[in-house]
Amino acid sequence: MSEPRPRGTERDLYRDTWVRYLGYANEVGEAFRSLVPAAVVWLSYGVASSYVLADAIDKGKKAGEVPSPEAGRSTRVTVAVVDTFVWQALASVAIPGFTINRVCAASLYVLGTATRWPLAVRKWTTTALGLLTIPIIIHPIDRSVDFLLDSSLRKFYPSLGKPSSS
Repeated sequence: MSEPRPRGTERDLYRDTWVRYLGYANEVGEAFRSLVPAAVVWLSYGVASSYVLADAIDKGKKAGEVPSPEAGRSTRVTVAVVDTFVWQALASVAIPGFTINRVCAASLYVLGTATRWPLAVRKWTTTALGLLTIPIIIHPIDRSVDFLLDSSLRKFYPSLGKPSSS
């Protein structure tokens, strides 16, 4: 799920509980794409996107509760919301969804050309491969998105420190 929390820190609903798995809903939807109606896949993106938005709002609310001069409060809240939203949108929805989609599409194609398996077996195998790929891609994508944001967006607010997005 996420790295262990230091003692005495508050438990984050969106990072330290089962709620975190809602961010992976679209990857599961993509894995099942060959077996379910497209509406189910889009629903999975709705669940994951709702998770992203809720986490961004939560981080903005927490940033606004930090005691400090009012002048920096709105900037801190904006940075927290934008950083969390962009990080989560990339690391939880866009990149993994695309990755699982391509893994499944490629495996379905390869199984169709390299085997004589019935279509139902090929589709279930593709779904299993997609599901098995999810835990493998999570950490590399998270680290890559951290690097991407550290190299771009986060350069605009270095004095405020890196928000805790991953």
